[in-house]
Amino acid sequence: MRAVMIATCLGLTLAACGTSTGRVTAVSAVTRARWTPASHIPRVLDLSAPRRDRALIVATAGRLALLRPGGAVRPFASGRGGYSSPSGEEPYIALSSGQRVSGSSCRFGRDTLYVLRLSRHPGVTEVDAQGRARLFAKLPAHGLENGIAFDETGHFGHRLLVTATAGSQTSVYAIDCRGAIKTVTRNAPKLEGGIAVAPATFGRFAGDLIAPDENSGRIYAIAPDGRSQVVADSGLPHGGDVGVESAGFVPARFESGWSALVADRLTPGNPHPGDDVILRIDAGTLSAAGVGPGDLLVATEGGAYTDAIRCAGSCAVRHVADGRPVAHLEGHIVFTPPS
Repeated sequence: MRAVMIATCLGLTLAACGTSTGRVTAVSAVTRARWTPASHIPRVLDLSAPRRDRALIVATAGRLALLRPGGAVRPFASGRGGYSSPSGEEPYIALSSGQRVSGSSCRFGRDTLYVLRLSRHPGVTEVDAQGRARLFAKLPAHGLENGIAFDETGHFGHRLLVTATAGSQTSVYAIDCRGAIKTVTRNAPKLEGGIAVAPATFGRFAGDLIAPDENSGRIYAIAPDGRSQVVADSGLPHGGDVGVESAGFVPARFESGWSALVADRLTPGNPHPGDDVILRIDAGTLSAAGVGPGDLLVATEGGAYTDAIRCAGSCAVRHVADGRPVAHLEGHIVFTPPS
């Protein structure tokens, strides 16, 4: 049954796979991009946005590493006072760009990393640019933390956003630069994965928290007042360990030399066992597939099947890229400038 669903949803009749709040446009398979291996990193789980030095922070096997421009990898926050998490967890990460929080007399530190804390007391760990780690915030024990992102638009006051899912509902928390927590909602739909805040160009969902649901294939928007709406139905394969998990917005300056990256984690025994690599698509290839600045890229955990969603007066969904069937994606889709 799963094979039939994949064949139908990835053919040229994409609109038949589900409805959307906007129009749905199928893209010819000839124009689709392909995720290809870029760097081998054992148990790679998630990637941060680039730091000022253009290095990415990589969450991998309970540790952190720096991925330098050009592909060199070295440990990060591995010394005394550094960071580690128990094996088997999925501690996704988000990097601060140094925004000042609205209504607060502080700002998040530039290039400071925030990591979901899943064991003991749920919360968030802060890792500064020198690799020193500390508990930053404790969260209520209302489900499993499974998403983290910064609000760069200001609609949530430039706070750090964290999701935690229990049963069929998700709580969304907004955390300021002193670790104070505001509950945005406790009854958003079930969500998981690489959440992101929509830029000003994303139609009526601009500034909302955008999050995928791997079980239904739908993409949701959660507004600062806690209301949830369906952005679109991806039309991609869906279900646990299969459906849409990773997401990221194409930056406004996305042009020749840039790349999109996502983690493909080795997961033995899974129908999509992964490769322990970072996957890549260059900007030119994505552009040829119809992807432009401001588009939302969403990709399935199993197989890296990828849509681009563009919202203006309405939302259009395009199937733009595929990966190898064994791919097992985790975390955020991030974008890097030329080396």
